[in-house]
Amino acid sequence: MKFRRRGEGIRCAGVDEAGRGPLAGPVVAAAVILNPNRRIHGLGDSKALTEEERDCLAPIIRERALAWAVAWADRDEIDSLNILGATFLAMRRALLALPVCPTHIQVDGNQLPRIDDLNLGCTVEYIIEGDAKLSSIGAASILAKTCRDAMMQKLDVCYPGFQFADHKGYGTPAHLAALRRQEPSPLHRKSFSPVKVAFEMNGVVANG
Repeated sequence: MKFRRRGEGIRCAGVDEAGRGPLAGPVVAAAVILNPNRRIHGLGDSKALTEEERDCLAPIIRERALAWAVAWADRDEIDSLNILGATFLAMRRALLALPVCPTHIQVDGNQLPRIDDLNLGCTVEYIIEGDAKLSSIGAASILAKTCRDAMMQKLDVCYPGFQFADHKGYGTPAHLAALRRQEPSPLHRKSFSPVKVAFEMNGVVANG
């Protein structure tokens, strides 16, 4: 979990996640409070941007935002809570890590994490397709995505044979083929069906 503070101002935090769909690795969430006096051009849904565009924008966001935070939930938490519960846990952690308390929170999607017990004293709403509509959520999606991608690239060295650096844990044909060749790694989400099947093929019981 990490954060940096940049100035004062409007305190509307955009929140988004990356990594709900992959078969392996953590789910990562980010919260960003943008500085209206330091505009950032090119913000948007991280999925609609190229890797190069995301990598260019991420340090600019960290430099110009009033505040930002990135947090995650790991494989065990995903298997224990389910992916939605783990996503909300990561979002809560990101909000708690913000060095500036927001006055309003806008979360991408159609559901909200519980925040009433966090004592933030602010309002919250969800925004469907918010990462394409609001700059703060778009910025959060970029930080979450670039952080998770970097994590999976580093973890690729620890777990050879799966090509995590290439597909970042998503269920690509190459990843599924790797699961047929070898036993799932400690990064793989045991509660996800393709991973369960891979454990069974290798004669291993995938306990949650």
